[in-house]
Amino acid sequence: MIEGHGDDLYRYDNIKMNFSSNIYAGTDLSALEHFLASRLDVIRSYPEPAATSLEQMIARDNCISADEVLVTSGAVDAIYLIAQTFRQLGFCHVVQPTFREYEDACRVFGYEECEDRALCWLCNPNNPTGYVMATEDVLALAERHRLLIVDQSYEDYTMAPLLQPADVVGRDDIILLHSMTKRYAVPGLRLGYVTASASVISSLRAQYRPWAINALSLEAGKWLVEQGKTAIPDLRAYLDETTRLRSMINEIDGINALETQTNFFLCTISTSTASDLKEYLAREDGILIRDASNFTGLTPRHFRIATQSPSENDALVTAIHTFITKN
Repeated sequence: MIEGHGDDLYRYDNIKMNFSSNIYAGTDLSALEHFLASRLDVIRSYPEPAATSLEQMIARDNCISADEVLVTSGAVDAIYLIAQTFRQLGFCHVVQPTFREYEDACRVFGYEECEDRALCWLCNPNNPTGYVMATEDVLALAERHRLLIVDQSYEDYTMAPLLQPADVVGRDDIILLHSMTKRYAVPGLRLGYVTASASVISSLRAQYRPWAINALSLEAGKWLVEQGKTAIPDLRAYLDETTRLRSMINEIDGINALETQTNFFLCTISTSTASDLKEYLAREDGILIRDASNFTGLTPRHFRIATQSPSENDALVTAIHTFITKN
């Protein structure tokens, strides 16, 4: 799905506040920028064919073996790699509504939909709902399928318990996806990784394209892991602000903000469409939200919001209230 993702800033020239991307926007990346400026010499040579040095660092941090880690060019790269590698299974099931790339990757590699004994995709925490499935329920889901892929790209955006790499490397029926893009708020670098049993990782490596990670991204990834800091300095405070924002939005007639366990949440609008609201906010207020109507199972009245700073959140509430009043 090349078109239809959030964070479509390229379509507008006046956006001042971006609520459409779930990635935390308050991170100071100046130290990383300074580091990369000092390492521009690496573009003169080929990078490692596989990001072995970064995989070893990730493995140490997670107390697992390096042959249980595979670094990819973002989580989406991993999604397509997994669908390609296990295409002989033939059947897939996607827990909906969720990220569209699971469906798209399965369609590319010829899967058919089947609810049991298939390749199953679960986004946890889930995009776009912000819901987190309990770990015991995730394990029960794995029992009903040949292979369960749990996309934990937003694992650093929730306080809820989640599966850890050490929980799954001893079994061949669960794969975890992780997003360094989200963890460190660096979407332009395209970095993610897979954790799974050594045999599953070996199967993925057999389909892995060489030099998937460019030299600068590799340097950045190693530097970020070494620093040991995630993008969000105070997750509890950030989630408290999410609760405040949801509460204010729910006070607006015609808007329903659904419960969440992350920094983002779904809303419905009863008096108009999400598309109309999005275009109004962009045009009149320089505010960008995510029209969520293209998620399977959702409607033209669904939109998604990711919490920003308190002042920006207040501005969004005021702008939505004005739109409702005018319509």
